[in-house]
Amino acid sequence: MPQGSYLGPLTFVILIDSLRPGCLTHKYVDDTTMTEILSTPAVSSMQLFVDELIQQATEAGMIVNGRKTNEMLIGSVLKDPPLSVTLNGTPMERVNTFKLLGVHVANDLKWTRHVNAILSKASSRLNFLKQLKRAGVGRDDMLCFYVIRPVLEYACPAWHSSSQNWSHYTEGDEDHLSRQ
Repeated sequence: MPQGSYLGPLTFVILIDSLRPGCLTHKYVDDTTMTEILSTPAVSSMQLFVDELIQQATEAGMIVNGRKTNEMLIGSVLKDPPLSVTLNGTPMERVNTFKLLGVHVANDLKWTRHVNAILSKASSRLNFLKQLKRAGVGRDDMLCFYVIRPVLEYACPAWHSSSQNWSHYTEGDEDHLSRQ
């Protein structure tokens, strides 16, 4: 299918839908995330799942891009972490954070990196608006250039609810919080 054709995205979605390794898999357009949940004494089967995914991709005429493929261990630090998963014989890079659909996910499941990235992006956009204002650009024209609120709110339901530290609220605040 020629790149840029109308049927290209639909064809790709159909092809990627056929990828079904034996583990929990999340797909969105050209991103595929494979998940394995292990209890402490269990042995990882992720290498088998990756090999299965590569075989299915090859059969569908697709190539898994090793430069865009990472491995991340989530949870408590293990004394003996599993061996790194390989992709066609090359070990995958093991990362502490990665960006998935615009959200920075950390292996400790804390949101500091994501919040800092949002603040940096919003700050950059505010600085651009400040420069436009200094240049004499009118308010209505500035509204056409940059929108900041969506940057601040993107994926907020996912990261905001898990980052609440309820211990710093005083008694009586619960009624206010439940109405938010």
